[in-house]
Amino acid sequence: MSYDHVLLPSGVATTPAALDAFLTAQNGEPATEPVAAMAAELDRRNGELAEADEFLGAPAPDGAMGAALFVSSPYDAIGHVRALLFELATPRGYAVYDPQLAWLMDPAGSVPVAVSHGGAGDFPYLTRELAHLWVPELGAPGPYLIVESGDQVYIQTYRHEDGRYDVEYRDGSSERHYTVRVDDPSTVADLIWSWTIGDRSHFEALDWQRLTFQ
Repeated sequence: MSYDHVLLPSGVATTPAALDAFLTAQNGEPATEPVAAMAAELDRRNGELAEADEFLGAPAPDGAMGAALFVSSPYDAIGHVRALLFELATPRGYAVYDPQLAWLMDPAGSVPVAVSHGGAGDFPYLTRELAHLWVPELGAPGPYLIVESGDQVYIQTYRHEDGRYDVEYRDGSSERHYTVRVDDPSTVADLIWSWTIGDRSHFEALDWQRLTFQ
C-alpha cells in the first residue's frame, strides 16, 4: 500500500472543489518545465539508492500531469519523501498536497520556521491557514505542535484529552519561559501564528505564568 503526495503551483486552489477542478484540468497535459525538473530529480535521487532503500512507489515522471506531479511512496518512507518534496517544491513556488489528510501546504504567506507536528512529523514553514488547520486536529499519540525560530526560541502547544490546550513560549532561556491554559483551539492557533510573525499584541489579554522546572 502506498502513500501519495501531489505537487501543484502555489495559489491555484484554496478549496477542495477548486483543487479537484485544477487536477482534472491537468489530466493528459504534457509536464511543465518545473514538474519535469522535479520528477527528474526525484528519480535521480531514488536511483542512487539500493533497491531496498528506494523511496518511490513508481517512477516520478509517470506521475506528471501538466503543472501537477503525483508522487507515490511506501509508508515507511513518508517522512523522507515529504522533506524531499518541500526541498524541491518550495523554491519553485509549489505547494504540497496530502490527499490522505486533505492538507494543502501552500508556501504563499509562509514564514520559514521549524515546525514539529506530533502526529505528522516535521515541516519547513508555517502559514496562518496551517496553524488553524492543525491545532484543532491535534490528538493521540502526539497531540502537540512546536514552532521554533532559533535556539531555545519557540512556541508550543499540547492538547489534553478534555480538549484544553497548554501553550508555552520560550524566549531564549528558562527565565523567559511562560505558559497558559487555553480552551479554544482558534485562540491557540492565533497565538501560535502571532508569535511566528513577531506580533505579541494578543498575548497581553492572557494570564501567562512563568514556567519553572524543579
